[in-house]
Amino acid sequence: MARQNYVFTSESVSEGHPDKLCDQISDAVLDALLAEDPAARVACETFATTGTVVIGGEIGLSNKAKLGEYMGRIGQIARDTIRDIGYEQEKFHWNTCHVHNYLHEQSAHISQGVDRDGAGDQGIMFGYAVNETPELMPAPIQYSQAILRRLAEARKSGAEPTLGPDAKSQLSIRYEDGKPVEITSLVISHQHHDIAQTSDDIRAIVEPYIREVLPAGWLTDKTEWWVNPTGTFVIGGPDGDAGLTGRKIIVDTYGGAAPHGGGAFSGKDPTKVDRSAAYAARYLAKNVVAAGLAERCVIQLSYAIGVAKPLSIYADTFGTGTVPEAEIERAIARAMDLTPRGIREHLDLCRPIYRRTAAYGHFGRAPEADGGFSWERTDLTEALKREL
Repeated sequence: MARQNYVFTSESVSEGHPDKLCDQISDAVLDALLAEDPAARVACETFATTGTVVIGGEIGLSNKAKLGEYMGRIGQIARDTIRDIGYEQEKFHWNTCHVHNYLHEQSAHISQGVDRDGAGDQGIMFGYAVNETPELMPAPIQYSQAILRRLAEARKSGAEPTLGPDAKSQLSIRYEDGKPVEITSLVISHQHHDIAQTSDDIRAIVEPYIREVLPAGWLTDKTEWWVNPTGTFVIGGPDGDAGLTGRKIIVDTYGGAAPHGGGAFSGKDPTKVDRSAAYAARYLAKNVVAAGLAERCVIQLSYAIGVAKPLSIYADTFGTGTVPEAEIERAIARAMDLTPRGIREHLDLCRPIYRRTAAYGHFGRAPEADGGFSWERTDLTEALKREL
């Protein structure tokens, strides 16, 4: 039986964190190309350091004549993204940083497999859901993300002008009888512009917003607060530490509460199963839990490059299921087409909906009217019940 009483910790990072800035640039490039061509192929990586952004990888459009036009837009896409995040520091400013573009056309040896509706690469992907939050997400990562998203809103609205874009959060939550009941420690490191501000000053700024988003009663007199524990945090973003696309895969998913296949998401078009099949696995796991078939569920899918059908489907309900896992696996296979094309069509993934995913988590977000976060819908519950 799984442990019922324990403390579990997850962390998050803000949109201004160097790695997250790179994820957002990569996904902004993806969105720009998908807006032009829903069949665009993109594998875009970004590196950022003091005063410099380097973009590389491969792209492809159905109309190859348009590639040159989009190559010329890459620098402005990067600058617009950096400006939206809020970087106007002396050594990292959206208008003065150097942007180097080394994107090139997609390899024909990769595209030939995808053109046959096969997967864009081999790999394993996991999805997870648990009924401990309304979003069916693990509480530590869900609320770590929520804290930073709320602080970003306050910063961008002008309500907290001394806060900078770079920030990290971390929550340690105590579980009792398998349910989250109390935050034992909370860590916030937040960039600020006024060098005279102390850790106590920053806590006074951020604490009301933190209390606003956390469930009542989770913060207690015993909760340990660590706000800017090193002291001053003025130099942030890529000037403080280099950033790279794909280095926050645990922040992007379940905060370590579930397995991860190892593939990053940002900068990859939905023919890449690293992204689309991970979204499908989350969709399936969430619908299993939403249908009342389990309190907790992980789904694994596996693929081979150039091959359409998944090589395996695995479900684990950790002893909380109302039906055997083997039956859930069979129901999943019948309820949804899990070929790469089937996933893209079912979740309507060939549209510019990705930059918004590149900060504050790909999961645990509300489905949006334009198709964003479609994998968070719970519209497969009845189909799963019928198949069972």
